[in-house]
Amino acid sequence: MTDHKIRDAADFLLTLWREQKRCAALPEALQPRSRAEAYRMQAHHEVVSAEPLAGWKIAATSVAGQKHIGVDGPLAGRYIAERVVASGGAIPFGANHMRVAEIEFAFRVGRDLPPRFQSYSEDEVFDAVASAHPAIEIPDSRFDHFETVGAAALIADNACANWMAIGSAMPEAWRSMDLAAFGPVGHVNDKPAVQGKGANVLGSPRIAMTWIANELSGLGVTLREGQFVTTGTCLVPMAISQGDTVTGDFGVLGTITVKLT
Repeated sequence: MTDHKIRDAADFLLTLWREQKRCAALPEALQPRSRAEAYRMQAHHEVVSAEPLAGWKIAATSVAGQKHIGVDGPLAGRYIAERVVASGGAIPFGANHMRVAEIEFAFRVGRDLPPRFQSYSEDEVFDAVASAHPAIEIPDSRFDHFETVGAAALIADNACANWMAIGSAMPEAWRSMDLAAFGPVGHVNDKPAVQGKGANVLGSPRIAMTWIANELSGLGVTLREGQFVTTGTCLVPMAISQGDTVTGDFGVLGTITVKLT
């Protein structure tokens, strides 16, 4: 696709986001024909946003999540700073279509990981990680039936990135812990707790973090110092409504909470 068509497709989706509207699909002439074209559309978010790129998300990191949206692997999405809040903050519910909350591990990058021919190893990636954080994502999509539009369309729609809350840095003990076996718990108001497990995230949050470093490298994109990466939900997404309070309890590693207004 030409740069002009890429911009048109990105602007089409961004207009829907601003107006809190949805569509059945991108117009035929604007549909991405590959993941690479879809990522070019997604990158336009940075061009038109007043705030800088704060970090990245990974969608579809569990087998169940991949089956739910009809993809065969994870997808990367961008988070602009204006869509990120701190623990204890408020997230506008708006016309949210997906109506779920996800509890995730996030990692803050302490040193650039630039594109290169050789794949990054897990050890190399985590040598560059400055800190780990609890996170809550409130995803959404501009497609009426996001479950059926396919991977390229979902990437173009920023991998369902909507709002993200990032908590305080976890104690450094996380570095020596088996994050695959770790079980964060999610709460919505006083409803029964939902138990999660790090292994639900591509086998481990560490594997997911390594995946995105290499996904971005393959796209010619640097994972930069100061950016965060949220690695996907550790538990079955929890149903939410406007007015709810969502909490992620990571036990000895901390907690995070947000209010949906």
